[in-house]
Amino acid sequence: MSASHSWVRALRANGWAIAALFVLAFQPANAAQPKASTGRITKAATQSSPEVRSKAVLVLDAGSGDVLFARNANSALSIASLTKLMTALVVIESRQSLDEVITVTREDRDGARGAASRLTVGAVLTRGDLMHLALMASDNRAAYALARTYPGGKPAFVAAMNAKARILGMTQTRFVDPSGLSAGNVACAADIAKLILAVSEHAAIREYSTDGNHSVTLVKQAIEFRNTNYLVTKADWDIQVQKTGYTSDAGQCLAMRTVIQNRSVVIVLLDSFGKHTRTADARRIRRWLESHPTQTIARS
Repeated sequence: MSASHSWVRALRANGWAIAALFVLAFQPANAAQPKASTGRITKAATQSSPEVRSKAVLVLDAGSGDVLFARNANSALSIASLTKLMTALVVIESRQSLDEVITVTREDRDGARGAASRLTVGAVLTRGDLMHLALMASDNRAAYALARTYPGGKPAFVAAMNAKARILGMTQTRFVDPSGLSAGNVACAADIAKLILAVSEHAAIREYSTDGNHSVTLVKQAIEFRNTNYLVTKADWDIQVQKTGYTSDAGQCLAMRTVIQNRSVVIVLLDSFGKHTRTADARRIRRWLESHPTQTIARS
């Protein structure tokens, strides 16, 4: 038998091994398994990803802790009024009475300078109403009034916010004010997911953050406030807790815990551009999860 025939027989006999070596030789150098920013990985990213446009995204199975989708989830960014989730958590865990009456002062107005608010100096509300408006309508003066009336005032309140962040393992998080108006309030999407899970344990925060509207009496007149997240009023959404945020530094932000395909899911969107991108991204994520019910992790 000729040498060429012997080579062909060897190739046929060992073709599987040669093919395997060929695949390995041309495997991309960065083809390692993706690492989740939080939770655990149980499957490689072999399926399509949602076509979201927010800069940082995290989608988390709230029950298992599995990451379903991640993009820049560990990048610290300004978080705007997502801050108010921590503000509410500190108030709730301080056990201060939600029925205590508080008067809005000039200090609350000055702290939230530059932000629109219908809470005028001298307005009288309960602590519960202030927290309700901070979460639902994202009122900044309400957040400042909550911090001012905390034992030790605003400095002690902000210190408590940062202490709670450390307890929750929010390693990329820093707070400098209770409203989120400061660009110095930063966190990553993975940290915000931890915060969403923590606040969802409290019925008052769940209720206040997901109300479509709420009326309070100011100077003998009923004033109605509306939720900054219109998805809470949509019948096709089951949102358990949520918060929106916006500043020029942070862009449009959205964090929520919702039920999709009978699964409780945390969605965090940071630095979306345009007025409707964050809610459009949330809808795209929901459609993606509905079309990939067994999806475990994907990255972009």
